[in-house]
Amino acid sequence: MAKEKGRKLIAQNKKARHDYHILDTYEAGLVLTGTEVKSLRQGRASLADGFVQLDGNEAWLHNVHVPEYSQGTWTNHSARRKRKLLLHRVEIDKLEAKSQETGHTIVPLALYFKDGRAKVEIALARGKKEYDKRQTLREKQDRRETERAISAVRRKQRA
Repeated sequence: MAKEKGRKLIAQNKKARHDYHILDTYEAGLVLTGTEVKSLRQGRASLADGFVQLDGNEAWLHNVHVPEYSQGTWTNHSARRKRKLLLHRVEIDKLEAKSQETGHTIVPLALYFKDGRAKVEIALARGKKEYDKRQTLREKQDRRETERAISAVRRKQRA
């Protein structure tokens, strides 16, 4: 069987980018059981309520929903168990120091396979206030309107 190449996205946490200012991102490996890997290969997972907690010298991913494997037997995993993240010691120390600051948290952004191995992209983030969310939405709408106006002018020039 040929080894997979590239990146295959499984799940993305779009709400995290809406609710938080992303300060720094990291790629971490995941410690998974066999049925979890098979369930992920079917493209089934949810990062909606997920967060990362640093416990001692280890990082743990909590509340990420990986549904039970449909053909699994009594060895099936529980859907919302905590999963260990594989990070370098320097990265864990940086995350621990920065997450101690008020208002900072660590959230998962994406879950994917990279060259056949399950990875999760985590981010050090600071919560947005309501007016920050409105400002971001307004900027996005303004950008979209300017792109539409520019493309309309270009279409008229070609015609």
